[in-house]
Amino acid sequence: MADKTNKTSLLLAEDEESLREALKLNLELEGYEVTTADNGPAVIKMVKNEYFDLIILDIMLPEMDGISVCETIRMQHNDVPILFLSARNSGADRVLGLRKGGDDYLTKPFNLEELLLRIEKLVVKSKKIKEPSAVADIYEFENCRIDFAAHECIDKNKKTQELSKKEAALLKLLVEHEGEVVSREQILQIVWGYNVYPTTRTIDNFILNFRKFFEKDSRNPKHFHSIRGIGYKFTK
Repeated sequence: MADKTNKTSLLLAEDEESLREALKLNLELEGYEVTTADNGPAVIKMVKNEYFDLIILDIMLPEMDGISVCETIRMQHNDVPILFLSARNSGADRVLGLRKGGDDYLTKPFNLEELLLRIEKLVVKSKKIKEPSAVADIYEFENCRIDFAAHECIDKNKKTQELSKKEAALLKLLVEHEGEVVSREQILQIVWGYNVYPTTRTIDNFILNFRKFFEKDSRNPKHFHSIRGIGYKFTK
């Protein structure tokens, strides 16, 4: 069951009203916060403006089918878990859904308990970064020092460098999750907020700056790592 003190947010996209309302009710009884949509373009708009832990996506949506919706979401570098619902039961349809970026595929009619178990499994994936470690305002590693509150750091050459508010926020996020990969989605949600989408290049440029400040050999970084197609990681 979802943690009711910090509700898991689901987007349920289903055009059949009776099924949509039944699923919404059952998911809310499980403690989830549920937003609904009945067509493809509505899903795209909602995903641009809000953060969801999971999308339950019917393939046969009007105006824009679920496969196209999934492709569009993935093109935005959004790795939110997507569970397809479909009346199609062929192996080819299942493979297509997963190939286009879906994480799971459930055919109709389905057992409610099975759906709930699959949702729970995908939500764990969505929330793979747990509560961050507490980090003080001053953080030191090797011969470097970061003052998150003052938005400045002492670099590898003992020089003081000013940090922008977002640079300090990204640094703190990475340090809090030392040794873990932080996805682009989590960076977007926490550092930028979901109403503004920086390009991947923007985040990469931040990482390049961090390497200039803190790495002895920026071409072979020891501390700030880019994990291709996934996100970024800090190691002490």
